[in-house]
Order: sequence, then structure tokens, then C-alpha cells
Amino acid sequence: MHRITVMLVDDHPVFRQGLRRVLEDEDDLDVIVEVADGLEALRMAKQLVPHVMLLDINLPGMNGLQVARALKDSLLDINIIMLTAYHDDQQVFHAIRAGASAYFPKDVSPRRLIEAIRLVHQGSYVVEDRVLEKPQVGAWLLEQFEGLGLDTDDEMGSLLVPLSPREMEILQFIAQGKSNKEIAFDLGISRQTVKNHMTSILRKLAVNDRTQAAIYALRRGWIRLQDL
Repeated sequence: MHRITVMLVDDHPVFRQGLRRVLEDEDDLDVIVEVADGLEALRMAKQLVPHVMLLDINLPGMNGLQVARALKDSLLDINIIMLTAYHDDQQVFHAIRAGASAYFPKDVSPRRLIEAIRLVHQGSYVVEDRVLEKPQVGAWLLEQFEGLGLDTDDEMGSLLVPLSPREMEILQFIAQGKSNKEIAFDLGISRQTVKNHMTSILRKLAVNDRTQAAIYALRRGWIRLQDL
């Protein structure tokens, strides 16, 4: 029997252990490793290359969206299912464009999650109770663009690209209340470069100012309060 190897990434041991027990009851699922932070998840994923990764968004070290983006850029054949305590339509949108194949709130039923693991391993996407193939995901993303009220191709193009690692880093500094001058000093870049990144962040998140950007990230678990 072909066994699907699974990697669990969550910083709550009780949640990980409960999830592991559920998955190991299935003959075709094999949990090969548990990891508690984003940086370690990235390192272990590159080393073990599991078929499927169950990935929390709110992680220490590197958040789940950053991990997904890095794995997508590395071209490793790892199917990511994003799990989070915070659920809304825009969070799903950000997860899929970062490279996830499915997205669920943490109170998802075990049966539904197990079914999703098998589906994403076969190359499908699970989005809002719909099973999609890769060409259909593009159409779904366009639906989300329209839902955000975007009118121009430029705006749609910018939203299609997830936040870069540098933009995520700057977002963390913004949440700490730092000015552009302070961020520029800490990162060793010019204030104009920080401004350019800020413009990109606001456009990608479809928000009006840095305070809204920080609140947006905090609410969705991209930034951890304990890290501020």
C-alpha cells in the first residue's frame, strides 16, 4: 500500500499530538515528523520532503505563509494544508496564493481533514468546500479579486503576488510601532526603499495605511503578539 507521508507543524504540543493520533489511525497515512516553529519546518521539509504538510499560520520564527512561500519558491513537491484559528475569506485567499493546496480552521472534522490530505496528495485543491484542479484555482483567485473590488489589471497583478520575505519583515517592524527611519536603520536600507516596500504592502493587502496593515497581520496570525 502506498503511504502518504505527513509533516505536522504547530507550536501547540497538545494539538499536534491529538492530530497525530487521528492520522495514525489511517493505514495510508504516515506522520514522519512534528515541528513547532517555522524555521525548523522549512529546514525539515527540505530534508525529508513529505508528501503533505499540515501547517499552522501563527508560528514562531517564521509564519506559515512565509514557510509556504519559501517551499513554493524551492519547487519541492510538498502539498500544504494550512490550518488556523482565524478564519475568513481573505485569509483563505492569502494562503492559496502563498502556495497552499487547502485551508481549514482548526476545528475542522478529522474525517474532512483526512479526505483533504488524500485529495491534495493527488494534486487537487480544496477551497471553501470545493475540490478544484489547478486550472480552476486561477478562476477562483480571480473571483476573490473581484470580491475585493479591484478594477485594474495592475491591482490584480500585485495582489496575485504574496508578500515577499522582506515585506513580511517590514510588517513585523510596523507592528512594533517603528518609523520608516528606524526600519531603514535596522535593516540597513534606505528610507526610500522602506517607503517602496510600504506602498507594495498596502497595495497587496488592499488597506489604506500602516496601522491597518499591522492590524490585518495581527488578526490573521501572521505576526505573534509575544514577538513584539
